[in-house]
Amino acid sequence: MLNISGLGEGVVLDHISAGQSFPIYYQLGLDKLDCQVAIIKNARSSKLGKKDIIKIEAPLHAIDLDALGYIDHTITVNVIKDNVIIEKKTLDLPQTITNVIHCKNPRCITSIEQELPHIFYLSDEGSETYRCKYCEEKYTK
Repeated sequence: MLNISGLGEGVVLDHISAGQSFPIYYQLGLDKLDCQVAIIKNARSSKLGKKDIIKIEAPLHAIDLDALGYIDHTITVNVIKDNVIIEKKTLDLPQTITNVIHCKNPRCITSIEQELPHIFYLSDEGSETYRCKYCEEKYTK
């Protein structure tokens, strides 16, 4: 049996689809944080069969919840304090996301004005479609 020590304070990202922890690790910029991060791959799950878990010894504000909601809004975010879960957050698809994805339209103003933030808005929640704020280009994953 594998034993990963408890987390005194921090955040646990749970119910990550198996094999998706490393892409999330890099997309959230966890590699740039100066804290302990534990990645558990292919943990047994009664709900998913297998899942990944990421334990982060950092405060909640260190994680971009909008980016995480865009990446996978089915992930559960557990806030830990004194080795106890004090809050469970469920994610929604964010209405807008900034600098998480980039517009691929070569005629978009963001291609010319490099300092402009890449802002996308949720245009269709059912199909999880996002569009560029500037040129309306549809973003496909």
